[in-house]
Amino acid sequence: MPASRFPLRRICLCVLFAGAPYAVAADAPAGDAQAADWAARMERAVALQREGSERKAEAERVFEKAGTECYQKFLVNRCRANARTEYREEVKEARRIENEGKAIERQVKKEQLNARDREAEALAPQRAAELQSREAETAAARSSAAALEAEKRADQARKAEEGARRKAEEAGQQQKKQAEHEARVAEKKAKAEADAAARAAAPPKQ
Repeated sequence: MPASRFPLRRICLCVLFAGAPYAVAADAPAGDAQAADWAARMERAVALQREGSERKAEAERVFEKAGTECYQKFLVNRCRANARTEYREEVKEARRIENEGKAIERQVKKEQLNARDREAEALAPQRAAELQSREAETAAARSSAAALEAEKRADQARKAEEGARRKAEEAGQQQKKQAEHEARVAEKKAKAEADAAARAAAPPKQ
């Protein structure tokens, strides 16, 4: 068999691809060691998926080039068959690498989800107690506000009642003064009329 057209097949994934680490450690509710392990495995998963994708792209490029070059050889069909075989083998290996990366990613995400579930379960009693405390504080605040509002309304009612009583007293006093004034006027008028009648009845002076 001729030498492989795919040099990437001989490359061993000994060093992870450069780039920003997969941002998962910060979101995972775990200790530093576990978070670091997840981050390293996710970085490897990303590198594997990238390698698989690049190897598939390279396989397609080489296979397309071989299709043209084979027409310049004597055994065209054998050349094309060999190229197709190598292409299929390379794509198969690329998919295996890519699937390995995807499997690692799924496993890490599953572990992170389980860790979050365990943390939520562990914190459930504390959160329930905090919720109960907040509800009690809210109820107490509402009760206090209702009491203050009731006191305010009662004070307003007392003030309104006192105002109405003062107005009634002032009106009674005004009516009394008016009646006394009218009585004095009537008395003066009656006296004046009596004096006038007396003068009219008196005999004329000689």
